[in-house]
Amino acid sequence: MLFNSTKFLFVFFPIVFLVFFVLGRIGLRTMASTWLFTVSLVFYGWDDPKFLIPLISASIVFNYLMGRAISSTHSKAVLGAGIAIDLGLLAYFKYANFLAENLASLGAPALHVALPIGISFFTFTQIAFLVDCYRDEASEYNPVHYGLFVSYFPHLIAGPILHHKEMMPQFARPETYTLNTAALVTGLCWFAAGLFKKVVLADGIEPFASAVFGAADHGQIPGFGLAWQAALAYTLQLYFDFSGYSDMAIGLALMFGIVFPANFNSPYKATSLIDFWRRWHMTLSRFLRDYLYISLGGNRHGPLRRYLNLFVTMLLGGLWHGAAWTFVVWGTLHGLGLLFNHAWRSTGLRVPALISWTLVLIFVIFAWVPFRATTLASAAELWTSMLGFNGGGTATSMLGWTWIAALAVIALMAPNTSEIFTRRGDLVPDIGEISRPSLGWAALGGVAFGASLAAILGGQPTAFLYFRF
Repeated sequence: MLFNSTKFLFVFFPIVFLVFFVLGRIGLRTMASTWLFTVSLVFYGWDDPKFLIPLISASIVFNYLMGRAISSTHSKAVLGAGIAIDLGLLAYFKYANFLAENLASLGAPALHVALPIGISFFTFTQIAFLVDCYRDEASEYNPVHYGLFVSYFPHLIAGPILHHKEMMPQFARPETYTLNTAALVTGLCWFAAGLFKKVVLADGIEPFASAVFGAADHGQIPGFGLAWQAALAYTLQLYFDFSGYSDMAIGLALMFGIVFPANFNSPYKATSLIDFWRRWHMTLSRFLRDYLYISLGGNRHGPLRRYLNLFVTMLLGGLWHGAAWTFVVWGTLHGLGLLFNHAWRSTGLRVPALISWTLVLIFVIFAWVPFRATTLASAAELWTSMLGFNGGGTATSMLGWTWIAALAVIALMAPNTSEIFTRRGDLVPDIGEISRPSLGWAALGGVAFGASLAAILGGQPTAFLYFRF
């Protein structure tokens, strides 16, 4: 089920919201959290309940029991077994087809394993839980709250990647089960902002990226201008699509009195690649830092080992995004870019902010090409065209440049949603730090929702780009 579908907006969400707060108002808080847990599983398995609901349910039960066992035994073997089984399940569903394709020349049979939605997200959240149980950093083991933390429908499909320590205590607060009008109003506006980003901005610019990338996949080589138009269009489409989902998730959770961490902080304003990764998909960056980079040794074993750990982290982060060599190339590029960034910083030399911002943005745009392309060959052709080696080619679209200019202004000059809806622009605010929007922002939110609804009613809802990562 998609957030940008009429059945979610006008059927699923209103029913879930009403029943939750009715149960909370009459003091049935355990029943209210159980209700939210149950409908989250229904949301997840809406399109294929026979397959998806048993999968995530078994994963939740397994990891909860493993977490309890790890907490009582502090056994590395139990921790390793839990993580191995989680990663094995993820590897089977996500990488079996990829491995079979690459071993086809050796006689490996073709596979057709369907990728369950959200499996990367609920696997990562639960691995973090197991590790924290081993580190004695998990303090609550309410099974309903744990199941709800993993399956909570606003974040389940595409994040943000949540942490049990910031979520389970919120489900235990009595205040969560009492309607908070400030949180409701702010959540509605936050959701409207995300919905507008997705169905109006991201979907509006999408054709100017997809047409060129699709043609390149079929051997049609674009010229310089068309290649740049496609790369810029995708750069903006991906940002508004994914940050739009995150904003919708944050807004939906907030209407229930639950605060999610921000996932984006104006990443295209970054003046270094290090800064970019502190602003882009921030909850993934946090997970990779805390549970992969630090586990590999972090910066504790000298600069060479630190650089190796950083590169491996980004390489695996690229592969996490998808089972294709294009994602490996994308992760490799960002790994090498971060190594260069850290090495440059160690020299003490400084580059003017405008120049460093330009260089970072150009690097990010080039790196998005293999992230979007379906083959390395088409990515290489697009890069060749962007560097001017394939000539001018066909004419570009004036409408496409208009879309690019408009979305670039919003991404680079407008305040982001955390700056608008929290008192200090906090990225992980307390419920008390949520700022009720001004009359102007509320009115703008109403206009955004109206425009989004018109777009939804005028066509079929489109899936999010991160829907099956």
